[in-house]
Amino acid sequence: MMAERYMADLPIVCTLSPEAVRTRRQGLLSDLLRRAEGHEESTDGLRLRFLPSAETLTAIVDAVEAERHCCRFLRFGITVEPDGGPVFLELNGPPGTREFVVSLLDL
Repeated sequence: MMAERYMADLPIVCTLSPEAVRTRRQGLLSDLLRRAEGHEESTDGLRLRFLPSAETLTAIVDAVEAERHCCRFLRFGITVEPDGGPVFLELNGPPGTREFVVSLLDL
């Protein structure tokens, strides 16, 4: 698949300064994790589970919009299950992504 080949060429690195990463962890990312009711690690990333709400969806989209600029190697997937079911955010990428994301989120 073309997208997987392209993604594999991107380095697993965040372009934010260490201070900006700390600020992001304490703000946007801690808010996202506070909302999560669980997570599962996969071979190439992480899957977060959330209760469905408009506020949670907005927080997820805000986090994806911010992170896609500084962590260009990440692939994001948002799944909203039917009939009021949970919302999932998947973060994955090339080998090493899971370790990077777990470290970034302090899981």
